[in-house]
Amino acid sequence: MKTATYDLVVIGGGPGGYPAAIRAAQLGLSVGCIERESALGGTCVRVGCIPSKALLESSERFVETRDELSAHGIRVENVSVDIAKMLARKTQIVESNTKGVDFLFKKNKIKRYRGSGKLLSSTKVLCEGEDNIEIEAKNILIATGSTVAMLPGVELDYQNVVTSTEALSFDQVPQHLVVIGAGYIGLELGSVWRRLGAKVTVLEYLDRILPGMDFETATEAHKLFQKQGLEFKLNTKVLAARSDGDGAVVEIEGGEAIRADKVLLAVGRAPNTQGLNIEALGVQVDERGRIKVDDGFATNVPGVFAIGDVIAGPMLAHKATEEGIACVEKLVTGYGHVNYNTIPGIVYTAPEIATVGQTEDALKATPTAYRKGVFPFSASGRARCMGHTDGRVKILADAITDRILGVHIIGPRAGDLIAEAVAAMEFGASSEDLARTCHAHPTLSEAIHEAALAVDGRAIHI
Repeated sequence: MKTATYDLVVIGGGPGGYPAAIRAAQLGLSVGCIERESALGGTCVRVGCIPSKALLESSERFVETRDELSAHGIRVENVSVDIAKMLARKTQIVESNTKGVDFLFKKNKIKRYRGSGKLLSSTKVLCEGEDNIEIEAKNILIATGSTVAMLPGVELDYQNVVTSTEALSFDQVPQHLVVIGAGYIGLELGSVWRRLGAKVTVLEYLDRILPGMDFETATEAHKLFQKQGLEFKLNTKVLAARSDGDGAVVEIEGGEAIRADKVLLAVGRAPNTQGLNIEALGVQVDERGRIKVDDGFATNVPGVFAIGDVIAGPMLAHKATEEGIACVEKLVTGYGHVNYNTIPGIVYTAPEIATVGQTEDALKATPTAYRKGVFPFSASGRARCMGHTDGRVKILADAITDRILGVHIIGPRAGDLIAEAVAAMEFGASSEDLARTCHAHPTLSEAIHEAALAVDGRAIHI
């Protein structure tokens, strides 16, 4: 069997693994990376973040062309959808991104191996697959990401009862799509196919959508999604889902079975640690199967590290990226840090929803006194010009120190606007700091400015 030796071997070429490999190479380490898929980039680039955003963008433009351009004095008739071309565009974007990662590996002299990584010891990894090779490394970084979380009774056939991967590639618009789970993934993909003409029914076990998000913001989102035609059944327990003829059937507790063309299972994700052989090495995991690590992302086995979806914390691509970079920087320089209080979360629906820091619900459950400032996009001149006035900005600040504790935005380009809030919180800014910062007019960012003013009761434009 072939052998190779590196300072660091990374298992997984996704948004956690590949930036870690690049940063390690920049810091002078020799690096090998094992990835089982043909393309680099992980779930995010191949079948997650990037393709879903491509479809969200295309479907949003379709709705805008069909329903909204007339208000601008632009006449467009007989608007239709070419699903094949839309999917081809998505595929091209994905391929461009994966080739970009491949180029970065070559540029940074990182050796990529095709196969599945299996730990033989704390210094040896077997790559099983196309490249059958035993790799010895001073350090091993596990960055294998996550996989679709299963639900008892749901029988995936990947045709009629599917995961997010298959829901990105329906060759035609389903007449009725049932989405199990009202989280980020379910709402985004449900929105895509609703815009393109499907009836979409979202089933959620809890009494609300977007679990874990600021409740007030999620409630507003719920109302807006209903106006867009999404149907919600909350407090609904799914007992079973299976393919049935040319469609599918979903059984729910206390109600009639629901028939649909397609059923999308979107109840979250689970850490992808199967096949790594970490049990044999004694790597500790928690009750949810996530690998336990310390502040430097080290496991209890010396020389073995883990980042991203396989450890605790939000399962977000950018969180994995920050952890990967921090891990190798600490390994080489002695310092690496991730501030988990400033990791944003974004739902790329229309309107977008973005959040960072503490929710108002969480603050209410603590002794922390806080003040709140809210500003609606309906009072934003730029939002009115765009014709997108739904939503608002909410800023939560400590009542004593005025330090910003959380920011929650629902509205146009919320995913971009949240970056200002993240930066402000990273620097320990107060709401007064944002309120005293000049924002260009007319821009959407003025809504953040006004919300900061509103914390002290002095918003100007409302």
